[in-house]
Amino acid sequence: MATQLTYAFITPTALRKGRTGGILGRLISRSGLELTTGRIFAPSAKLLGDLAATLAAQSKTAAYLKALPAGSQALVLVLQGDDAAVKAATVVGSDTSMNGRGTTIRDTYGDLVEENGTTVYFDPGVIAPATALEAEAGLKLLAAASDAEGGILDASSTFPAGTTLEKTLVLIKPDNFAFPNTRPGGVIDLLTRTGLALVGFKPFHMTVAQGEQFYGPVLDFLVEKLPDGRAQWESIIAFMSGKRPSECSDEEKNLPGSQHCVALIYQGPNAVVKIREALGPTNPSQAPHGTIRKEFGTTIMINGAHASDSVENVARETGIIRLEENDFKTKIAAALS
Repeated sequence: MATQLTYAFITPTALRKGRTGGILGRLISRSGLELTTGRIFAPSAKLLGDLAATLAAQSKTAAYLKALPAGSQALVLVLQGDDAAVKAATVVGSDTSMNGRGTTIRDTYGDLVEENGTTVYFDPGVIAPATALEAEAGLKLLAAASDAEGGILDASSTFPAGTTLEKTLVLIKPDNFAFPNTRPGGVIDLLTRTGLALVGFKPFHMTVAQGEQFYGPVLDFLVEKLPDGRAQWESIIAFMSGKRPSECSDEEKNLPGSQHCVALIYQGPNAVVKIREALGPTNPSQAPHGTIRKEFGTTIMINGAHASDSVENVARETGIIRLEENDFKTKIAAALS
């Protein structure tokens, strides 16, 4: 078996209706593949048409892509592992696996309405190439378009005119990625109840240097309040990046860490407050039922996710982790070279 890249294209309808978490969770847990990168796209008609042309065996899906309105926002996940294309395609399903009892992801999260043998409505929910060759062709197209047609996008047109909107940052923490499981998707599922739009998505590995900057504001507080405050601060950075600052040279501090995280950007009215309410208090034992930290947290540090506490910190924190940088293209290019 050969290590490969493949992709899953979560459709605009599935993204808008909050099906992303369920799709992502099932895809990771059932395939065992690694989520290596991802990006929100607003694909052009040309990109949609070119992508459709790579899916030779899925005529219904190809027609769906060609008919999508240009600029409709979708999420592309890139997965890596042995025989990735076949594994992902088996879990996702195809045009012929959407009328069963939920055995594939498309059968659960896609929509197919037929009357007298005629398709009345079709939305696959998620699309995956069937072979390694199809995956490579699609990934090259997506990578080439990722600067112009992807990134942190704007969903203001999906809210009532005149609505005051803001964006906020969420980090799905490393404890959710200890092994392939549904937890990352579960976190996203609980965030969908806010009614906000998911407009940014980026898996990344925090460096120690980024951790020092990111958690710098809490150092003085911990040192003042706790006799081992600095050690506690270093533990937070080690949890997020994989190493304590005191264990690293300056050069090592700037290398990608060993711990997997996913950064999300949500947009909508009162986004900062709504997301923090969905997270719950920092201490999971004090969090209400139905919150992320109650369901996925175990300690004050290992508590499922982080969210910015102000619009000002959104700007500071997204800058530190360089969320605007497009590593979607570079990771695909490196893997396919």
